[in-house]
Amino acid sequence: MAQLIGGLATSHIPAIGGAIHRGAQNEPYWKPFFDGFPPIHQWLGKVKPDVVVVFYNDHGLNFFLDKMPTFAVGAAATYSNADEGWGIPTLPPIPGCQDLSWHLINELIAKEFDIVTCQEMLVDHACTLPFKLFWPEHEVAPVQIVPININTVQFPLPTAKRVYKLGKAVGEAIQSWQSDKRVAVMATGGLSHQLDGERAGFINKQFDLQFLDSMETNPEWATQFSDLELVEKAGTQGVELLMWLAMRAALTAAGSGVRKVHSNYHIPISNTATGVLALETV
Repeated sequence: MAQLIGGLATSHIPAIGGAIHRGAQNEPYWKPFFDGFPPIHQWLGKVKPDVVVVFYNDHGLNFFLDKMPTFAVGAAATYSNADEGWGIPTLPPIPGCQDLSWHLINELIAKEFDIVTCQEMLVDHACTLPFKLFWPEHEVAPVQIVPININTVQFPLPTAKRVYKLGKAVGEAIQSWQSDKRVAVMATGGLSHQLDGERAGFINKQFDLQFLDSMETNPEWATQFSDLELVEKAGTQGVELLMWLAMRAALTAAGSGVRKVHSNYHIPISNTATGVLALETV
């Protein structure tokens, strides 16, 4: 059986890609954010995952408002990045793990999740930038991936309860996969931020810190909130924390608990509250 070794989570702000490209990691504006990663780099060097299942949200590169799936799972051999603007470089394709992709797809459909299966799939900064953050010394991260897109762009959004159930089902499917590979789950996005409307620039530090604490101690905490309540508390784009919830739910399938490897919280980066987290299954 495959081994579910832990989870990762990070913000995926496009400006991060520009900072990496310019080598600005030690500039005063960026250093508090990038300083959150070295302990996680050390942990990844020790546990060495073979495959990473990525919960992310597409920003229009692969899906747009006319066709917006609630959940979509990639089943491609490779995942290409394309020019999104933002001044960030286009990154090389990332290898996919098709065997795990199809196993997840079959298991999720058997559990009555209506998903879109994507045998070709472009991935944007929400998927690619985290790999540059967690494996900065590699042009392409030394892992295969399975991307799972969750709609946080257009209403109706999936509820936090539904996303939690999805994440748990993904974790159970990983553990039933007939493989000797080591698998990590990753969440990208958030934390609280709003880029438009009357509350543009909104950040909710108190809610973010409660949410980060819940990732370790009470993983179902955020499921008490409706989609509109999450928008109120975290901002229009802050609902990306749904990816974090799916990641944490996947780890519950390991059956015991988690140990926090490291976390970091910093505000603001580009009007966003940034978070970084690594959890190890125990």
